[in-house]
Amino acid sequence: MRCLAHLSDLHFGCEEGGLAEALLADLREQQPSLIAISGDFTQRARRSQYRAARAFLERLPARWIAVPGNHDVPLYDVLRRFLSPLGRYRKFITPDLNPFYEDAELMLLGLNTARSLTWKSGRISLEQLARVRATLAAPAPEKFKVLMTHHPFIPPPGDQASAIDLVGRAAQAIPVIDECRIDLLLAGHLHQGYSGNISTYYPHARRSIVSVQAGTAISRRRRNEPNAYNLLWLDQR
Repeated sequence: MRCLAHLSDLHFGCEEGGLAEALLADLREQQPSLIAISGDFTQRARRSQYRAARAFLERLPARWIAVPGNHDVPLYDVLRRFLSPLGRYRKFITPDLNPFYEDAELMLLGLNTARSLTWKSGRISLEQLARVRATLAAPAPEKFKVLMTHHPFIPPPGDQASAIDLVGRAAQAIPVIDECRIDLLLAGHLHQGYSGNISTYYPHARRSIVSVQAGTAISRRRRNEPNAYNLLWLDQR
Protein backbone atom coordinates (compact mmCIF):
# COMPACT_ATOMS: atom_id res chain seq x y z
CA MET A 1 0.00 0.00 0.00
CA ARG A 2 1.30 3.41 -1.01
CA CYS A 3 0.76 6.68 0.92
CA LEU A 4 0.46 9.70 -1.41
CA ALA A 5 0.27 13.26 -0.08
CA HIS A 6 -1.66 15.63 -2.34
CA LEU A 7 -1.00 19.36 -1.84
CA SER A 8 -2.34 22.25 -3.86
CA ASP A 9 -2.62 26.03 -4.05
CA LEU A 10 0.22 27.02 -1.73
CA HIS A 11 0.13 30.62 -3.00
CA PHE A 12 3.42 31.81 -1.56
CA GLY A 13 3.08 35.57 -1.25
CA CYS A 14 -0.36 35.08 0.28
CA GLU A 15 0.40 32.34 2.79
CA GLU A 16 -0.93 32.16 6.34
CA GLY A 17 1.87 32.79 8.83
CA GLY A 18 3.34 29.62 10.32
CA LEU A 19 1.31 27.19 8.21
CA ALA A 20 4.19 26.20 5.94
CA GLU A 21 6.18 25.08 8.98
CA ALA A 22 3.17 23.23 10.38
CA LEU A 23 2.62 21.50 7.05
CA LEU A 24 6.24 20.40 6.84
CA ALA A 25 6.06 19.03 10.38
CA ASP A 26 2.89 17.10 9.59
CA LEU A 27 4.37 15.65 6.41
CA ARG A 28 7.43 14.50 8.34
CA GLU A 29 5.13 12.73 10.78
CA GLN A 30 2.95 11.13 8.09
CA GLN A 31 5.94 9.99 5.98
CA PRO A 32 4.28 9.76 2.56
CA SER A 33 6.23 7.94 -0.11
CA LEU A 34 5.44 10.62 -2.71
CA ILE A 35 4.12 14.19 -2.58
CA ALA A 36 2.01 15.41 -5.51
CA ILE A 37 1.50 19.18 -5.82
CA SER A 38 -1.24 20.34 -8.20
CA GLY A 39 -0.20 23.90 -8.91
CA ASP A 40 -0.41 27.53 -7.79
CA PHE A 41 2.90 27.67 -5.97
CA THR A 42 2.79 31.48 -6.02
CA GLN A 43 0.27 34.27 -5.77
CA ARG A 44 1.63 36.45 -8.59
CA ALA A 45 4.60 34.53 -10.06
CA ARG A 46 7.13 36.97 -8.55
CA ARG A 47 10.75 35.99 -7.96
CA SER A 48 10.47 36.33 -4.18
CA GLN A 49 7.41 34.09 -4.15
CA TYR A 50 9.12 31.48 -6.29
CA ARG A 51 12.17 31.58 -4.02
CA ALA A 52 9.94 30.91 -1.01
CA ALA A 53 8.29 28.03 -2.87
CA ARG A 54 11.69 26.59 -3.80
CA ALA A 55 12.86 26.77 -0.19
CA PHE A 56 9.70 24.92 0.86
CA LEU A 57 10.26 22.19 -1.73
CA GLU A 58 13.83 21.64 -0.58
CA ARG A 59 12.55 20.83 2.93
CA LEU A 60 9.91 18.30 1.89
CA PRO A 61 10.54 14.90 3.54
CA ALA A 62 9.80 12.83 0.41
CA ARG A 63 10.18 12.87 -3.34
CA TRP A 64 7.75 15.26 -5.02
CA ILE A 65 6.13 15.79 -8.41
CA ALA A 66 4.33 18.97 -9.45
CA VAL A 67 2.45 20.84 -12.15
CA PRO A 68 1.97 24.63 -12.44
CA GLY A 69 -1.26 26.52 -11.88
CA ASN A 70 -2.71 29.66 -13.41
CA HIS A 71 -1.25 31.82 -10.60
CA ASP A 72 2.21 30.60 -11.58
CA VAL A 73 1.83 32.61 -14.80
CA PRO A 74 2.47 36.38 -14.34
CA LEU A 75 -0.72 38.44 -14.37
CA TYR A 76 0.45 42.05 -14.48
CA ASP A 77 3.82 41.56 -16.21
CA VAL A 78 2.26 41.37 -19.67
CA LEU A 79 5.47 40.85 -21.63
CA ARG A 80 6.57 37.98 -19.42
CA ARG A 81 3.04 36.56 -19.40
CA PHE A 82 3.07 36.05 -23.15
CA LEU A 83 6.78 35.68 -23.97
CA SER A 84 7.82 33.45 -21.05
CA PRO A 85 4.69 32.56 -19.06
CA LEU A 86 6.30 29.76 -17.05
CA GLY A 87 9.95 30.81 -17.29
CA ARG A 88 10.25 31.41 -13.56
CA TYR A 89 8.41 28.18 -12.79
CA ARG A 90 10.92 26.30 -14.94
CA LYS A 91 13.81 28.03 -13.19
CA PHE A 92 12.70 27.73 -9.57
CA ILE A 93 10.41 24.68 -9.48
CA THR A 94 11.14 22.30 -12.37
CA PRO A 95 11.77 22.56 -16.13
CA ASP A 96 9.37 19.65 -16.72
CA LEU A 97 5.82 20.95 -17.20
CA ASN A 98 4.32 17.52 -17.82
CA PRO A 99 6.25 15.32 -15.39
CA PHE A 100 6.00 11.56 -15.03
CA TYR A 101 6.78 9.34 -12.04
CA GLU A 102 6.84 5.55 -12.01
CA ASP A 103 7.84 2.84 -9.58
CA ALA A 104 6.85 -0.78 -8.93
CA GLU A 105 3.38 0.19 -7.66
CA LEU A 106 2.50 3.60 -9.08
CA MET A 107 2.41 5.60 -12.32
CA LEU A 108 1.65 9.33 -12.02
CA LEU A 109 1.53 11.74 -14.95
CA GLY A 110 1.15 15.49 -14.48
CA LEU A 111 -0.24 17.81 -17.16
CA ASN A 112 0.26 21.56 -17.28
CA THR A 113 -3.20 23.11 -17.79
CA ALA A 114 -2.17 26.75 -17.15
CA ARG A 115 -2.45 29.01 -20.20
CA SER A 116 -1.22 32.59 -20.71
CA LEU A 117 -4.19 33.59 -22.89
CA THR A 118 -6.70 33.16 -20.07
CA TRP A 119 -6.94 34.75 -16.63
CA LYS A 120 -7.78 31.67 -14.58
CA SER A 121 -9.12 29.00 -16.93
CA GLY A 122 -7.05 26.08 -18.15
CA ARG A 123 -7.21 23.25 -20.62
CA ILE A 124 -5.64 20.06 -21.82
CA SER A 125 -4.11 20.22 -25.29
CA LEU A 126 -4.40 17.58 -27.99
CA GLU A 127 -0.65 17.03 -27.69
CA GLN A 128 -1.09 16.33 -23.99
CA LEU A 129 -3.82 13.79 -24.71
CA ALA A 130 -1.36 12.06 -27.01
CA ARG A 131 1.18 12.09 -24.16
CA VAL A 132 -1.36 10.49 -21.82
CA ARG A 133 -1.84 7.67 -24.34
CA ALA A 134 1.88 7.26 -24.95
CA THR A 135 2.70 7.21 -21.23
CA LEU A 136 -0.19 5.38 -19.59
CA ALA A 137 -1.91 3.27 -22.27
CA ALA A 138 0.26 0.16 -21.80
CA PRO A 139 -1.44 -2.48 -19.61
CA ALA A 140 -0.03 -2.40 -16.08
CA PRO A 141 -2.52 -4.19 -13.80
CA GLU A 142 -0.02 -4.26 -10.97
CA LYS A 143 0.28 -0.45 -10.93
CA PHE A 144 -2.06 2.32 -9.76
CA LYS A 145 -2.41 4.99 -12.47
CA VAL A 146 -2.86 8.66 -11.54
CA LEU A 147 -3.35 11.78 -13.66
CA MET A 148 -2.75 15.19 -12.05
CA THR A 149 -3.82 18.61 -13.36
CA HIS A 150 -4.31 21.99 -11.73
CA HIS A 151 -7.82 22.55 -13.06
CA PRO A 152 -10.55 20.12 -11.96
CA PHE A 153 -12.58 17.60 -13.93
CA ILE A 154 -15.65 17.72 -11.70
CA PRO A 155 -17.39 20.53 -9.77
CA PRO A 156 -18.02 20.50 -6.02
CA PRO A 157 -20.88 18.22 -4.91
CA GLY A 158 -24.29 19.74 -5.61
CA ASP A 159 -22.81 22.52 -7.73
CA GLN A 160 -23.33 21.80 -11.42
CA ALA A 161 -23.26 25.48 -12.42
CA SER A 162 -21.47 26.33 -15.64
CA ALA A 163 -19.49 29.02 -13.79
CA ILE A 164 -17.30 26.36 -12.18
CA ASP A 165 -13.90 26.56 -13.86
CA LEU A 166 -13.45 22.97 -15.05
CA VAL A 167 -10.49 21.98 -17.18
CA GLY A 168 -10.99 22.60 -20.89
CA ARG A 169 -11.33 19.54 -23.19
CA ALA A 170 -12.33 17.42 -20.20
CA ALA A 171 -15.05 15.67 -22.21
CA GLN A 172 -12.50 14.77 -24.90
CA ALA A 173 -10.05 13.56 -22.27
CA ILE A 174 -12.47 11.12 -20.59
CA PRO A 175 -12.32 8.48 -23.37
CA VAL A 176 -8.51 8.61 -23.25
CA ILE A 177 -8.58 8.31 -19.45
CA ASP A 178 -10.92 5.34 -19.84
CA GLU A 179 -8.76 3.74 -22.50
CA CYS A 180 -5.61 4.07 -20.39
CA ARG A 181 -7.39 2.64 -17.34
CA ILE A 182 -6.41 5.56 -15.14
CA ASP A 183 -7.63 5.04 -11.57
CA LEU A 184 -7.40 8.48 -9.98
CA LEU A 185 -7.53 12.16 -10.98
CA LEU A 186 -5.90 14.81 -8.76
CA ALA A 187 -6.46 18.58 -9.03
CA GLY A 188 -6.87 21.82 -7.10
CA HIS A 189 -7.65 25.38 -8.25
CA LEU A 190 -11.01 25.86 -6.49
CA HIS A 191 -9.61 25.89 -2.92
CA GLN A 192 -12.21 23.30 -1.96
CA GLY A 193 -11.56 19.75 -0.87
CA TYR A 194 -13.94 17.11 -2.24
CA SER A 195 -14.04 13.91 -4.25
CA GLY A 196 -16.40 12.08 -6.55
CA ASN A 197 -16.82 9.59 -9.35
CA ILE A 198 -16.46 11.17 -12.78
CA SER A 199 -19.38 9.13 -14.12
CA THR A 200 -21.81 11.38 -12.25
CA TYR A 201 -20.66 14.30 -14.40
CA TYR A 202 -19.57 12.49 -17.56
CA PRO A 203 -22.21 9.82 -18.35
CA HIS A 204 -20.15 8.56 -21.29
CA ALA A 205 -17.38 7.39 -18.92
CA ARG A 206 -17.17 3.59 -19.08
CA ARG A 207 -15.25 3.04 -15.84
CA SER A 208 -15.45 4.15 -12.24
CA ILE A 209 -12.70 6.75 -11.84
CA VAL A 210 -12.31 8.82 -8.69
CA SER A 211 -11.52 12.54 -8.89
CA VAL A 212 -9.95 14.05 -5.75
CA GLN A 213 -9.68 17.78 -5.14
CA ALA A 214 -7.34 19.41 -2.63
CA GLY A 215 -8.13 22.65 -0.86
CA THR A 216 -5.53 25.34 -0.31
CA ALA A 217 -2.70 24.03 1.84
CA ILE A 218 -1.34 27.20 3.41
CA SER A 219 -2.80 30.34 1.82
CA ARG A 220 -5.22 32.89 3.24
CA ARG A 221 -7.41 32.50 0.14
CA ARG A 222 -9.78 29.99 1.71
CA ARG A 223 -13.30 29.24 0.40
CA ASN A 224 -15.05 28.91 3.76
CA GLU A 225 -12.93 25.84 4.45
CA PRO A 226 -9.89 25.31 6.67
CA ASN A 227 -6.45 24.96 5.15
CA ALA A 228 -5.89 21.31 4.30
CA TYR A 229 -4.17 18.73 2.16
CA ASN A 230 -5.01 15.13 1.24
CA LEU A 231 -3.44 11.89 2.33
CA LEU A 232 -4.36 8.97 0.08
CA TRP A 233 -3.54 5.33 0.65
CA LEU A 234 -3.44 3.55 -2.70
CA ASP A 235 -4.04 -0.18 -2.87
CA GLN A 236 -4.27 -1.88 -6.25
CA ARG A 237 -5.80 -5.13 -4.89
